[in-house]
Order: sequence, then structure tokens, then C-alpha cells
Amino acid sequence: MFRRPHPIRSPRPALPIPHIRPASVRIPFRSTPKSADDISSVFPSLSGTPSPPLPSRFADVKKRLIHDHEFQLQESWRELLALLLLKRERIKEFRSDVIPEINFYDLSDVVERTNFRDALHAAGVAVIRGVVSKKEALDWKELVQRYIRTNPGTRGFPSESPAVYELYWSPSQILARAHPNLLKAQAFLMSHWRSAPTADSNGHRTLISTSHPISYADRLRIRPPGDSGFALGPHIDGGSCERWEEDGYGRGGAYNAIFKGNWVKYDPWEMTCRIPVRSDLYNSPGGCSIFRMFQGWLAMSETGAGEGHLMVCPALKEATAYFLLRPFFSPKKTFDHRDHLDPDNWTLEDPTTSNLPGAYPGSGQELNSILHPHLGLRDTMVHVPRVQPGDYVAWHCDTIHAVDQIHRGTADSSVMYIPACPLTEANAEYLARQRDAFADGTSAPDFPSSDKGENQHRGRLTPEFVMKNISVEAQRAMGLAAFDVERRNMLERERVVLRRANEILGFART
Repeated sequence: MFRRPHPIRSPRPALPIPHIRPASVRIPFRSTPKSADDISSVFPSLSGTPSPPLPSRFADVKKRLIHDHEFQLQESWRELLALLLLKRERIKEFRSDVIPEINFYDLSDVVERTNFRDALHAAGVAVIRGVVSKKEALDWKELVQRYIRTNPGTRGFPSESPAVYELYWSPSQILARAHPNLLKAQAFLMSHWRSAPTADSNGHRTLISTSHPISYADRLRIRPPGDSGFALGPHIDGGSCERWEEDGYGRGGAYNAIFKGNWVKYDPWEMTCRIPVRSDLYNSPGGCSIFRMFQGWLAMSETGAGEGHLMVCPALKEATAYFLLRPFFSPKKTFDHRDHLDPDNWTLEDPTTSNLPGAYPGSGQELNSILHPHLGLRDTMVHVPRVQPGDYVAWHCDTIHAVDQIHRGTADSSVMYIPACPLTEANAEYLARQRDAFADGTSAPDFPSSDKGENQHRGRLTPEFVMKNISVEAQRAMGLAAFDVERRNMLERERVVLRRANEILGFART
């Protein structure tokens, strides 16, 4: 049972909490503080800053990816374009109905789970109804609004009338991330990923646990009616150029099947190949550096289509294959020609350019109807079904998503961003740094830094509050308590990664 946090007031002096630096921890790939910025810095379409041409080295990257597979790539491209047409027509017909929904209290129902699983694997996005009560979600919104009013220096975007706030440690966010229903929903969603039996072709061991979600501190959104500033178009998070780079997603061969001309064999739900990935090679502010299986948010308002709502492209596998193959093909006839979309109009680039449409180092992957015409984004970007406070919406980390360009509703569109992230060694390393940021009241490591963050915010929760008031499962998710490595009925790979996480977090020694 959760206790309501104390009324917002000036904080007492913090109790000492150790910043643990065990000698056994390898240095995380990226530990340089992010620049002081906001969410617009990651998306050229939001900041209004055009991206310059990519360096010539990317032409070499593209050549290496498809070397000796050019013929297979051309054939698979034609096959993909034909299937995209069928997908487009189906999405046009069924719209939001292609997105699966399940009630939180049906998560243990075998029939409901089976139907949900198949639809989730196809669409890549889902809604879990009633993860927390409507009253609890609305209370959290009221509490965070009071937190913002009490701390008028809180940064947000757009600066003149914020819709997205640079907040990570408000009472509402901490309590939501710690809620046992949310942790259960995250573990349920992550159970839909698959694993190679022991190791992948590069020898990477599958040291991962999807039944132990870790807490990833993210922002929140309270978008007022009429807002057009937070007009984030179709995009994919988790890096952009990194998806083609050998030292990015290439480290695990995540998309090898696609680049070898066999996209049909590509499995977007295989997790082994994702473990060694480096998704933030350029230390971008807001760039996600960990393995985040699902992005997600918890609704704090009733919101539907046109009301500042989320839009997605529910064709996960096909859309992923298309935007990854798009840089290798160019049209013979221009965009305004009637045969522009005809497969015969598209051929492998010759010579190969450095162009990666919609991608630039340090930015998110953006998509539009000109750069990615076969996706038919006007037809395939559909609204998530109408949500109520307490509903949880989640989408696969490769899902194309956007928000309404204009909020045409009459009430705020409010969510807390809470993704679902598994426990891995690299994720545990990030969790150790995030724990320090929590104690210090500074921005979470993946996000824009500032001089003080929430350090001086009145009413900010601290690790001491968590240790006294919140369950041990939530403490573990936040890196504040040791994982139980002696629990029965656990896979050996889970036990091993739990031990390693405890070492990394300073709760055990090798």
C-alpha cells in the first residue's frame, strides 16, 4: 500500500546515501553529461534547424552493409513494397482497431493473453486498461501540477507555454514508477520478447531478465488545449544513424536479415541481438543509451483522437524493414510523377550516396511522406484508442510514432512517460548513474543537464523516502536494494544477470 507523500514544502536536509563505485564495474559506454537543452534539440523538425548533409563515411557504411547481397536486396525491396500496399489498405479500413487492448485484471487470462500477444507482435503497440485507478492517476496529475506551481523555475518545451516538462523526480513520477501494477504491466509486456537459446552468432550471452523491470526516469507531458508547439511528427527514438552503423545496432546484428535481402526472416522481437547495441553514439540530449524494449506512458487525462493524442504506425516489421532499406534505393522519376511509387521506378543507388533519409547524428529518426513515400503515413499513422486516466500505452522501441500537430480538445492531454526496460548488465550500469542523479536531484543521465535540475525544488522526493515508504520490488527497480538471487523458479540466465547487477550496483562483491 502506498502512502501519500508529505505536502509540498522545503525539504529537510537529506540523509546520507552512498554513491557506490564498486571496482568491478566496467566504465559505461557513455557517461559524459548531456548538454543543457530540451526535447526540441533531438528533432530538427521541432527546433527548426535543418540537418546538413551526412559525412561521406556513411556511403562506405552503406556499401559494407549490402556487399554481395545487392540482388537479394533488390528482390526483397519489391516484395516489401507489394506487402506495404496490403498493410496500408488494412490499416485504412480498421484504423485504431488494429491496436490490441487488454484489461490489467485480465493479464493472467490465457485466452485474453493469446489474442493480445498475436496482435501486439503484428502492430507493435498496445493499451493496457486500468493499470491504476482513475482517481489515483488524477491525484498524481493534481500533485505534479502543484509541484510545478511551487517550483516556477521548472524548465519545459515550448518555453513560453510548456507542454513537456524537464522533471524526473516529482512525487507523482516516483510513485507511478514504483506502483506494483505498473511493474507487473511492464514485466507482462516484456515477456513477449524472445531470446536465442544461449548466444547469438557473435557469441553474446543472453544475460537478461524481462521479469525484473528497471525504473527509467523520463519526463512528463501536460499539453494544454490549442497547443501547436509540441507538434512532433512521425519519428523513431533510440538513435537514428546508429541503426546502420557497425558500432551501433550493428554490434548485435539486429537488422542483419534486412540488410542481407531477407527482411521476411527479420524478427523484431528477438532480444539477444539488442543487448550489445549502442543506440546513442553521439551523446545527444534525450538520446536513449539503454535497452528500452517499450516506450510507454501512463495516462493522467481522458484523451482521444485530435486532442493532443499519440499516433502510431501499427505495421512494426514492414515499416522497420522499409525505413532501413530506403537509403539504398532512389527513384528514377520525381515525387510528383504518377508512377513515383511503382516498384519499377526504384533502383539501387549508383553511385552510393551518404544519404540516410530523416537521420542525422545526435538526432532522432524522422520520417515523412516525401522521404518515405511508400509508408503512406497519411493513411498508416493512426491514433491510439481513446484512453482514460490510469491506462498504460506502450509501443515497441522501433515503432514509428507522432503526436497530434494541434491539440484541438478542450482539456489537457497529460501523461507520465514510463518505458519498460529489462535488466541487463549495461542497463544496471545506467541504473547506478541514474540512482546518483536521483540522490542529487539532477537530470536523469540520458537527458539534458542543467546546473541544478530539481536539486532545489521544494517537495522533491528522495531515495530516503523510497526506502521508508515504497515496496522492496520498487526499490530494486530503482537500484536502491539488492535483487533476490535465491528466488526459486528462475531461469539461470536471470540468476546470473541478477548477481552481476548486484555487483554493479554495489550490493555484492566478486
